[in-house]
Amino acid sequence: MEFNIAVIAGDGIGPEVTSWAVKAVEKAAAAHRFRWTELQAGGCAIDTAGEPLPAATLETAKACDAVLLGAVGGPKWETLPGHLRPERALLGLRAGLGVFANLRPATLFPELKDACPLKDETLKAAHPAGEDSFDMLIVRELTGGIYFGEHGRGGVEGAEDAYAYDTEKYSRFEIERVLRFAYLAAQKRRRTLCMVDKANVLESSRFWREVTAKIAVEYPAVETSYMYVDNAAMQLIRAPGQFDVIVTSNLFGDILSDAASALSGSIGMLASASLGAKAAGRNYPAGMYEPIHGSAPDIAGKDQANPLAAILSGAMMLRYSFGLETEAAKIERAVSAVLKAGYRTRDIAGHSSLGGIKLAGTREMGEAVLAALAG
Repeated sequence: MEFNIAVIAGDGIGPEVTSWAVKAVEKAAAAHRFRWTELQAGGCAIDTAGEPLPAATLETAKACDAVLLGAVGGPKWETLPGHLRPERALLGLRAGLGVFANLRPATLFPELKDACPLKDETLKAAHPAGEDSFDMLIVRELTGGIYFGEHGRGGVEGAEDAYAYDTEKYSRFEIERVLRFAYLAAQKRRRTLCMVDKANVLESSRFWREVTAKIAVEYPAVETSYMYVDNAAMQLIRAPGQFDVIVTSNLFGDILSDAASALSGSIGMLASASLGAKAAGRNYPAGMYEPIHGSAPDIAGKDQANPLAAILSGAMMLRYSFGLETEAAKIERAVSAVLKAGYRTRDIAGHSSLGGIKLAGTREMGEAVLAALAG
């Protein structure tokens, strides 16, 4: 089969890590043809086109089978007004592509336990099998809520009555569709789902609970629980092994998934998939795939960036957009094999005094994954 993929490498380390994701996908799925269309968004687009998301980028991306994204942003553009910031490209891509369910797996590879800040007894706490590890999937609603709600400022600038506001608003339709993604994922995992909210304070969260209670009856094999977001943040640190699938709003999902990434050893290890509804004439959902780390301009071009999250994002693309489960699993096994062999970029080196650790740069880590795929 042939697939047309939009590549938005972006800023900072984005181009470095994305190039290895492309190579890994090509290697793992050599029986298929891939057409890679390079597009600009973020800071680099501001520099060349004067805006973070040119119309041509969005239209071309919408015509592709999937989007592979690196990272956007950096200090260079931080003084620009909000509507011209590189991060606006992300919101525009999500809305334009119609991707409303963000899937962020957070798993602790056994080889990275030394890079995890938690003690073994903490990892074992509440784990269903008593293992010193965790394997969760955070499903974040992506195109609604406070990030897309009405916002603005009022009063007299500089005066005591000056104010700013951002509005949280969710429709039943928006909540139901992301819940179904989460329940379907839970059915294929350990069949437990926790809906995280702030229903003791927020009306929008109480509405989330009402909708969840109605959708839950459609999935009787999945055990449903509810947790306030402040407690969920504490539980991620106290006993992360208790979680299987977490589903939550845009804002809460953003915060919790980044917190979970720290437990995995490094934000450089976590991939993500943003999925939407199936388009007419296609048998797979719209999808945008990206590592959850930022552009890290301080290490850009220094051969220090960890390419594994980008490579694992490529695996998620093969699985969710193209149904190539065997090829996706092949990439994941290759990453595990490389870690088992001792390869570490600086962010996951952990206790470097341990024997067998091979400190690697971006290129060496990427080449190690390709070698494992060829083996």
